[in-house]
Amino acid sequence: MIEKPLTSEDVEFVTTLHGEEQASFVVLMQPRGDQADVLLRAIDDLAMGELKEAAREGAEPEGKNARESAELALEVSLEALRQAGSEAVGQVVEEHPLDKLKSVVDDAEADEVIVLTAPHYVEEFFHRDWASRARHKVGVPVLKLFAHSE
Repeated sequence: MIEKPLTSEDVEFVTTLHGEEQASFVVLMQPRGDQADVLLRAIDDLAMGELKEAAREGAEPEGKNARESAELALEVSLEALRQAGSEAVGQVVEEHPLDKLKSVVDDAEADEVIVLTAPHYVEEFFHRDWASRARHKVGVPVLKLFAHSE
């Protein structure tokens, strides 16, 4: 599960996690929107010392307006994984992302889930971040990684 396009560092990291073992990926892209509160994102930005980012949180497209950029980010990420030699498919998930994650894990008979996000300190503190919530839902190990910046 991702929330922004994978960087080349992200791709290298996830494709080499298990050494030379070939991995295939089902990528779920969670666009910005109703799932993440603007205030919480602004607090996270402030905690990271990113004052300009905190001020811009209200200007970011959300909900339905974020779908187009999420689809583009997903396609870029899938192509990067394929270029690295992995099989990769995916989809944008706007509603009930944890339910969708559970069904993908079951359908694909996945060995693990990787949640690749920016740090979300407030949500993590209260165990409301995607990885913490997924651990209680999917029935396989959940690895939380912090995405690289571009």
